[in-house]
Amino acid sequence: MAALWSIVPDIAIPVGFTVLHAYLWLRLFRDTTRRGSPWRRVGAVVLAVLGAAGMLAQWFSPSVHAPLWFQEAVGWPGWIWFGIMMYLSGVLILSEPVRWFLLRRKKSERAERTEPRGPSDAGDAPAAAGPAGSGNAPAAAGSARPEQAPRQVEAAGADERKGGLAGKAAGLARRAVAEPGDGDMSHGTGLSRRMVVSRAIGLGATAVALGTVGHGLYEGYRTPQLKAVTVTLPRLDRAFDGYRIAIVGDTHFSAIRGRGYCERVVERINGAQADLIAFVGDLASNEADQIRDATDPLACLAARDGAFFVAGNAEHYVGADAWYERVEELGMTGLPNTRVELPGFDLAGVNDLIVEQRDMHDIETGPDFEAALGDRDPSRPVVLLAHQPAAVDRIAGYGVDLQLSGHTHGGQMWPVHYLSRLRSGQLDGLETHGGTQVYVTNGAGTNGPPIRVGADADITVMTLRAA
Repeated sequence: MAALWSIVPDIAIPVGFTVLHAYLWLRLFRDTTRRGSPWRRVGAVVLAVLGAAGMLAQWFSPSVHAPLWFQEAVGWPGWIWFGIMMYLSGVLILSEPVRWFLLRRKKSERAERTEPRGPSDAGDAPAAAGPAGSGNAPAAAGSARPEQAPRQVEAAGADERKGGLAGKAAGLARRAVAEPGDGDMSHGTGLSRRMVVSRAIGLGATAVALGTVGHGLYEGYRTPQLKAVTVTLPRLDRAFDGYRIAIVGDTHFSAIRGRGYCERVVERINGAQADLIAFVGDLASNEADQIRDATDPLACLAARDGAFFVAGNAEHYVGADAWYERVEELGMTGLPNTRVELPGFDLAGVNDLIVEQRDMHDIETGPDFEAALGDRDPSRPVVLLAHQPAAVDRIAGYGVDLQLSGHTHGGQMWPVHYLSRLRSGQLDGLETHGGTQVYVTNGAGTNGPPIRVGADADITVMTLRAA
């Protein structure tokens, strides 16, 4: 099963990329230009290059094999294009019904104009008789004539000469109706309705995609905001009422999210002046030794009771044990299937469920809830750090008061939110599951495209209240 999981994406992603890029060429270049236009070839080359960049980013950014300079070189253009492609394709696909309606309307109008009139209609106008004795049937006045197209074009030119947007629009409409084919020029002038409609939809979709991604890049790279949340723990001693935890998840430090970003995150965390700092997984996307320089600023983290860390799926992909060693070097405390007793409560941590989900037991240590939560004083409240929200399904009977998680990125890029909710059960915020309160942070970074749309990054500052 694990082998199948690794093979399917390797096949599905290139195939999906190829299909989407072919679709983009069809709608943005073939349908908007005349047959033989050099722009069709230019479009094919541009989309091929962008598609290749996107695939290189998929394969090598992040990667345990490629050097960081290469990951950065392909990661920036590749992942940004991936985001643009996602929104551009989505808008174009959603516009297909509009496109179909407008082009179908043209065909209907043409059919009405070329349909021969019935006998009752033919009698309303004089018949054009042929020479005596020729035997030719008279032509109905409403029959289509080849000379009508040039007359339509002449009328279109007259409309356009009137000036103004209204005149030009009327001229384009007349040319579209006069056009004998869907994609060619009408008698050397004007555009077909197919090209007019395709250009309008293509320009609109491109503007929407670029605007959305531009906003998403800004949100994806600005310093995460502090998000205040208050949670009541009924078993918390009143002496610890007001205890503050800075919850940080999914920073995904990497070749395209390096030291500068780490410094800004550390500064923002320290600015919260929390009693405890909790990293809930996916600290980084690369191996620990690959990005030592990028993560050095984490040594400056400051909190009265220290900073704690559990591995997420990203760490298990590249070696969670090495990352536990690295955070210890930086002055943080790793909690791999273990717990510590703090003055006010127990703080436990478990490795990520991904080890079980992808059958990685031969190379990684999976979650052990018994080791982390068993054999403890049940009268003390316990806070659990677990990367995936779904871990709450495994803690029944352990008396966990609060679970802190990440993983979802809050959906990161709308409308991926809906898929993330289906996958993880809980997207963000505070919910209660089986008597345990679960809080999910949106995370401080991004995975894949460095873009956030409708899911702002955050560093949550949680204040605990006694009942």
